[in-house]
Amino acid sequence: MEITADQVTKFMIDFCWLCVLLLLGKWLRVRFALFQRLFLPASIIAGFIGLILGPSIFGQYLFSVIPPNMVSSWSHLPGRLINVVFACLFLGISIPSLRTVWREGGPQLCYGWLVGMGQYVVGLGITMALLTPVFKVPYYFGCLLEIGFSGGHGTAAGMKEAFSDLGFSAGSDLGLMSATVGVVSAVVFGMLLINIAARRGYTKIIKSPEKLTLESDRGLVPETRRIPGSFNTVSPDALEPFAFHAAFVGFAILIGWFILTGIKSLSAGMKPDLFRSFPLFPLAMIGGIIIQFTALKTGLARYFDRRTFDRILGLALDFLVVSAIASIKLDVFLAYFWPFSILMLAGLAWVISCTWLIAPRMLPDAWFERSITEYGMQTGVTALGLLLLRVADPHFETPAARSFGFKQILYEPMLGGGFITAAAPLLIASFGVLPAFGMATASIAVAIGVAFLSGWVHSK
Repeated sequence: MEITADQVTKFMIDFCWLCVLLLLGKWLRVRFALFQRLFLPASIIAGFIGLILGPSIFGQYLFSVIPPNMVSSWSHLPGRLINVVFACLFLGISIPSLRTVWREGGPQLCYGWLVGMGQYVVGLGITMALLTPVFKVPYYFGCLLEIGFSGGHGTAAGMKEAFSDLGFSAGSDLGLMSATVGVVSAVVFGMLLINIAARRGYTKIIKSPEKLTLESDRGLVPETRRIPGSFNTVSPDALEPFAFHAAFVGFAILIGWFILTGIKSLSAGMKPDLFRSFPLFPLAMIGGIIIQFTALKTGLARYFDRRTFDRILGLALDFLVVSAIASIKLDVFLAYFWPFSILMLAGLAWVISCTWLIAPRMLPDAWFERSITEYGMQTGVTALGLLLLRVADPHFETPAARSFGFKQILYEPMLGGGFITAAAPLLIASFGVLPAFGMATASIAVAIGVAFLSGWVHSK
């Protein structure tokens, strides 16, 4: 079907309204202390403004300030922008040796694997035992915990087509709500845990939680504290440096698309066909890894600026979040309100229990600083995990930040939006929920066993 010039213009105007929502969200973050105390990103605030003014809320009771066709246009963005986010993850970074990664990040990886994979065990377990028998939800419902908490808004949006192909079209909208619950709880319970830990003497550095600067609260950087957001590694006269880096992001996505197309062709006749609904974004990440390894071998990597890739990733993620939340089908959330609420409570209980009860016995020195970073990431996003660490360890004096960074190198390709996150609903559809539950449980047992044999597990 041919796309007309008017359709392209309409999409551009719809996108410009997203920009207005983002600016409004930023203004509200600066203006109101509640949003500052919750550390809510402007994109989440903007997304809820779009949701309220759209057909799901205002349109139901008064009139839709934002027309339904604009919301429909926004709904197509998240599933595409998530490919940009994942393509950027490993571009422009120096990849250390596996020995270094394991030595410094091994304990954090075993603990993070327990928390992340435990979200599947808890989610699938409570779905099998209660939610499916009582509320008749499909077994895929149990995946929403890890997709929303550990994965986040981008991962939930990226799973939209996979859930639709599996006959659970509500999955993506519920995943977005799960991610929103996770972000809010990351801050609310994270700050509570830091206060309790400081009073009980569990923290290594602080005796009482540090108050964050006005810069962190309002998100505005004063002139005296500003740092470069990126560096020019190629001359703008020949090629705009941002375009140079964006071109490699597009190349990474294209590599992922060719890999996915090839895998789908090879698996088309297989029973079951596990890749029929497999999303693109984990393979876009593989495309980025391939480009980065090649660049390191050829010397091209010295022209990669990680800060520029971070700007591209952040740009895509902000527009992804605002468009995803603004286009949530609220009637879907209300239809699943009780099973969704039970799942969220069970998930929060699991992650908080791990932070308070398991982490002291599974992590080495600075166990609280390490675990609160993991808590922020496992319920919200990596940035929130590091923000909570900054409250507990203002100058990153403990090894928590470094071990967490090494752990992410091995963790990201698998969970939190990696291959396991993308494949979990497909595995349940192909092999059943009990085998999937068994594999998740067995992988946790392996992680605990590795930690025990490595001498990281201790009784006190």
